[in-house]
Amino acid sequence: METGGSYAIKKWLRFCLCIIIPIMLQVNLAAQSAGSYSIKNGKMFITIKKQSTAGDIDNFMAQYNLTDLPLKQFIKTNVDDSLKKLGWTININNKEQFIISKPVMAFNEINNPADKIVFSEKHPTYAEMFPSVNNGLAYGVNRFRNKPSFTVNNSSVTFFLRGYTNARQVMLAGSFNDWSVDKQPMAKTENGWIANVQLNAGKYWYKFIVDGNWMNDDDNLLRENDGLGNINSVYFKPNVVFKLGGFTDAKKVIVAGSFNSWNKKELAMMKTETGWELPLYLADGTHTYKFVIDGKWYTEENKNAPLPDGAGGYNSVIEIGKPHIFKLPGYKNAKQVVLSGSFNGWRTDELFMKKTNDGWQLPYVMGAGNYEYKFIVDGNWITDPENPLTVSNENGNQNSYLIIDPNYTFRLKGYGNAKSVFVAGDFNSWSPQTLRMIKDGDDWIFSVHLFTGKHLYKFIVDDKWIVDPGNKFWEQNEQNTGNSIVWIDK
Repeated sequence: METGGSYAIKKWLRFCLCIIIPIMLQVNLAAQSAGSYSIKNGKMFITIKKQSTAGDIDNFMAQYNLTDLPLKQFIKTNVDDSLKKLGWTININNKEQFIISKPVMAFNEINNPADKIVFSEKHPTYAEMFPSVNNGLAYGVNRFRNKPSFTVNNSSVTFFLRGYTNARQVMLAGSFNDWSVDKQPMAKTENGWIANVQLNAGKYWYKFIVDGNWMNDDDNLLRENDGLGNINSVYFKPNVVFKLGGFTDAKKVIVAGSFNSWNKKELAMMKTETGWELPLYLADGTHTYKFVIDGKWYTEENKNAPLPDGAGGYNSVIEIGKPHIFKLPGYKNAKQVVLSGSFNGWRTDELFMKKTNDGWQLPYVMGAGNYEYKFIVDGNWITDPENPLTVSNENGNQNSYLIIDPNYTFRLKGYGNAKSVFVAGDFNSWSPQTLRMIKDGDDWIFSVHLFTGKHLYKFIVDDKWIVDPGNKFWEQNEQNTGNSIVWIDK
């Protein structure tokens, strides 16, 4: 990965040349039947074939200086306690092989996040490792002490390091500049150091480099491990500022909403000369909210398009992103049609659809993801007659299934003569006849939105469940039939 030719990357490349590459050059010298050693995405991966002889495993461990690992004991007992105590994670364990992994960096003297990126053919980019908009992240709020949150002027954010006025040089490094040691110099002020950075709304990781020493922001209470052994400070570039005018005599004002499960103690607002305010990052979607003023719930008056709160009042609404228009044709004699789904907690008293010349419709803003929903027509729950995708719910009934902005395409090869193929997994409650795949030449494909992380899946070919023959990664399940695995980096 190119990172601007920074000193940090050059230093890491020298490390690779001296340490990693000689190891990798010896791969072909290892016993072929024992397993493999590789480096990917900042981790060491060891694959051992369980049918290997004890001698082959001994040779493999000696080849890579792994004699301290209880690999043969794990094959014999299937107990992973010893491996976990040594910092290894069991990624895959089936009757044919097991794969374990561990972060490649075991030395504490390297604290530059860029130094800990391991280069390989399929390494993630910085954008993949540190996405500004994370899947599943509903909101973010900054928490600083001893100084206010960074000043924001349109897209420009002023990062501020308090103190260190005797330092000769301070640099700002983060996910927004590929953790470069020389791209973002900070300017000295009377009270510290500042740097202006152009950022879109979202989540960012950063550190300061004071006279060559990497450090977190001591005044920022938000820190996060990036999975490579780095603890980084976290900043949310807000895209919403909650404001409440008046109530200057109140002791405490909180904003609570659907985005934080209506927690009335978490998001305390800041007092201003004319009222209260709180900047937040909110993900795409429809968010309902209220204020809690000295313990009492309050909804803004004259707020546009409020939604019923289910208790005779209303919630205020913020919409971010593009709306999806739900339509139900027909039912012209119906008195009331309500939209209900996983996107609004299956509420039955909130999203009332509007009657049109040919049926009912309602625009509703949602972020990328997979959603279940139904229409309630005069009290009767029905699936969407215009949407062929359905999933089984916990009661054995069907819900309509909607995919917004798919980001992964499943592909099954080698079954060109099959009559029907479905894909099922943890992303659709393992419903076997929901996601019908589309014929693409001799292949079958289907696109879906998957959140970051690990997912399990299988194909159903002419009513027969199979693991993905084109994917070597799988793990055992309770039926001893195996599930295929896919990892989503972003």
